[in-house]
Amino acid sequence: MDSDTELIERARGLLLDAPRILVMTGAGISAESGVPTFRGPDRLWKSLSPQDLATPEAFAKDARLVWEWYEWRRELIRDCTPNASHIALARLALRHPGRTTLVTQNVDGLHP
Repeated sequence: MDSDTELIERARGLLLDAPRILVMTGAGISAESGVPTFRGPDRLWKSLSPQDLATPEAFAKDARLVWEWYEWRRELIRDCTPNASHIALARLALRHPGRTTLVTQNVDGLHP
């Protein structure tokens, strides 16, 4: 069985040889920075689900509540900083300009 070091070196070699690199991330990458995920244990806000708030229908029903939720989220992530994963992705993109594409659903501003 390969050791972790061998697997990391193998992955490094694949990245170095790849003509293009695609990285896809989601909310989990920012959790270490203090940004709660929509579906994780810290997801609740006033007992409401983000999936019920981040819709045109929710805005039409109660715009004030939706704006309050978005303001809460902005305040929550205002002081968050990129973690080791964000930094590693930024370094990857800088080392391979034009070859690296990052796709994320995150709107926290922590990605490169």
